[in-house]
Amino acid sequence: KAMVLAAGFGERMRPLTEHTPKPLLRVGGKPLLQYHLEKLAEAGFGEVVVNVSWLGDQIVDYFGQDQIGCRIHWSREAEPLETAGGIIKALPLLGDEPFALVNGDIWTDFCFDRFSSIEVPPGGAHLVLVDNPPQHPAGDFQLDAAGRLSRPDPGTRLTYAGLGVYDPALFAGSKRGRQPLLPFLLEAIRRGSLTGEHFRGRWEDVGTPERLAALDASMGIH
Repeated sequence: KAMVLAAGFGERMRPLTEHTPKPLLRVGGKPLLQYHLEKLAEAGFGEVVVNVSWLGDQIVDYFGQDQIGCRIHWSREAEPLETAGGIIKALPLLGDEPFALVNGDIWTDFCFDRFSSIEVPPGGAHLVLVDNPPQHPAGDFQLDAAGRLSRPDPGTRLTYAGLGVYDPALFAGSKRGRQPLLPFLLEAIRRGSLTGEHFRGRWEDVGTPERLAALDASMGIH
């Protein structure tokens, strides 16, 4: 299975997100979320969990339950629970096997077929990393030659791309509520169960109206 994170307020996207949820903002003629759902379906993911909160009814109404080749399970949050909180709430929908995770506010040509061949350390995760973008020069994690991740001081880090495969056991026993993802990843590093890979293809963090407009213009479809 796979999960797409789509529950944020989209505060950096205002005023565009005052009446439209960020996953429905369009680039190249279609909503951001649609790109992810289509690519996951093409990669063989028959079931996808999508968490929603801010203006979530608009997203559910647009996509429904069974579209674009995959069945969508909606995980509704009364208020955004951050990344780990959203995953923990959705665990009953995700099951016990490792699942792919995709941030809803990115755009990439990363091949989602790759997810199915990734081996995840027990109780850990495997993250896709990219070169540091201008808005995040310090990066997040260092990748060693063996594919293990660490978090040294900035200088040799790469940026987490918002793409990965996670073992649900990473979140076992966690209480529900707002929780960021980083503490779970740091614990996985401590246990030696966080691995990764460096993706050098196209990747965009569509976090502001300016970056959204630049991506839309680069795709040449209106």
